[in-house]
Amino acid sequence: MTLTAESARQALNGVMDPNIGKGLADSGEIASIQVDGESVAAEISLDYPAKDDIEPIRSAAAEALKAAGAATAFVTVKQGIRSHKVQPLLRVLPNVKNIIAVSSGKGGVGKSTVAANLALALSALGARVGVLDADVYGPSQPTMLGAKGVPQGAENTLYPMESHGLQINSIGFWVDPGEPLIWRGPMIASALKQMLTDTQWDNLDYLVIDMPPGTGDIQLTLSQEIPVAGAIVVTTPQDIATLDAKRGLVMFRKVNVPVLGIVENMALFRCPHCGHLEHIFGEGGAERMSKEYGVPVLGSLPLDTRIREEADSGLPTVIAEPESDTAKIFLSIAKKAAAALSQLPRDFSAGLPKVKPAEAKE
Repeated sequence: MTLTAESARQALNGVMDPNIGKGLADSGEIASIQVDGESVAAEISLDYPAKDDIEPIRSAAAEALKAAGAATAFVTVKQGIRSHKVQPLLRVLPNVKNIIAVSSGKGGVGKSTVAANLALALSALGARVGVLDADVYGPSQPTMLGAKGVPQGAENTLYPMESHGLQINSIGFWVDPGEPLIWRGPMIASALKQMLTDTQWDNLDYLVIDMPPGTGDIQLTLSQEIPVAGAIVVTTPQDIATLDAKRGLVMFRKVNVPVLGIVENMALFRCPHCGHLEHIFGEGGAERMSKEYGVPVLGSLPLDTRIREEADSGLPTVIAEPESDTAKIFLSIAKKAAAALSQLPRDFSAGLPKVKPAEAKE
């Protein structure tokens, strides 16, 4: 059988991307195919961080080409994270390809812990990641990520703090931890937007924003005025939490921000003494929400005191226990979220020339 570029493409489409659930052609990940007699060279480009999956995908693609008739198959798999579309009338920030907002409809569901571990997981998978702590009334990211000090800068410029390979900025760097922040909504929203745009982020693939809990004026303003590529909603299984989480999900949809998925926190408790499993906060809330709104559940996390202890110590679970089952859940959540984002429309505004007004002629 004579191998052609089209038959090679069909063969590669029989190889499923495990994180997207589509063939390599259907997912748009085939960058190039060159056929020279019985020899085929193909390049696969993954638009999300998945360094552990590069070799399995490469091997499966090469085998598929040989099964289709190639005597030799040269397959390369590269990771090339690209920018994706944001809300209408907004533009992707310079040096920040994608902003992911981590939100919850109410406080107390572990949103900030999820945001910290999500950022660390994306970094562990091979991406360049930053964190903006927008939870102004309870800025916990400096503590959770073990970042201390005050960002340096001059004249409308700030350089992010760095910890565990992440670039970080938070209002928590500027206020006394024991003092309440007595600011009204417009002032807070303005300060956060300034922190976002004035910070000199260094070539980020993802900026994870730890959003304030709820769906009030601050959250709505940020969702409308910050160029967000996708959002993640955090909830617990109980009905009252998912009810509030639904409001957050609907808010993002109304401002044209795609919801990448739901994270169910504190889903299951295992007794450390007898091993008994207990659904302390009920069960199935995230799954019901998923079916109602057509949004995937990215993962379910256990109610585990170690997650809290590790975050309080400045070494979140992904760093403290990278081989633990919980860390693997966070890594899976990060990979699924990034893969879902990779399937959304790309942003090409960075390549457009800037139009300058013509100078008036005398």
